Amino acid sequence: MGTVSLGSFLGLSLQQTFPPEVQSIVFFTIGLGTLVLGMQMSLRMPEGYLLVFFFSLILGGISGELLGIDDWLNQLGERVKGSLQIGDSDFTEGLITAFLIFCIGSVTIIGAIEEGLKGRRELLLIKSVLDGFTSIALAATYGLGVWFSILPMLLFQGGLTVLAGSLRPLLSPRRIAMLGAVGGALILGIGINMLQLADLPLENMLPALLLLFPLAYLAERSGLIGLILRRKD
Repeated sequence: MGTVSLGSFLGLSLQQTFPPEVQSIVFFTIGLGTLVLGMQMSLRMPEGYLLVFFFSLILGGISGELLGIDDWLNQLGERVKGSLQIGDSDFTEGLITAFLIFCIGSVTIIGAIEEGLKGRRELLLIKSVLDGFTSIALAATYGLGVWFSILPMLLFQGGLTVLAGSLRPLLSPRRIAMLGAVGGALILGIGINMLQLADLPLENMLPALLLLFPLAYLAERSGLIGLILRRKD
């Protein structure tokens, strides 16, 4: 939270310094980098879990659409902006973009669990430095919403650390890899939106990050994963 806060304020100061042409180049560069990051994460999907990957995204998107998560988050963002008198049109998008990039990945999950179970913080310290530098570029692009991402970051990472013992049976290496793959698909979507190639309702797809766990469990218990791997061999 500290490194992201520092990076965000540095990014906000650069946002005021750079002319619009330079800001446009920064925005384009971050979009390309986000595409690459999303592809790297998705390609680490464990073998045999492609159907889990697809159904997580499909059912997650349908659930989010029916629940109206996009509208709810936008209304929440508008309330926060109104309460704090923030005139930033990209506030909600910046918050969600930063949260996904900072928190959805194997380093975050493994690092938080290691801290909770063993008190080891090496991975989280490395991640915090990387997040600090990333937040400079994100805040220069999206504004103050990037700094506010430290609040869901606290809930997510802190929750993983506190509940590490209880969550450990659910977070097998393959499921952690699947979380990174599904999160990578959402981050890939962020890059597409940033480059204005499409306007994807990514907020409505957030339930996919939760639904992948019961879907992975069912696929493993039913023997589907083993059958797919045997047929591939």
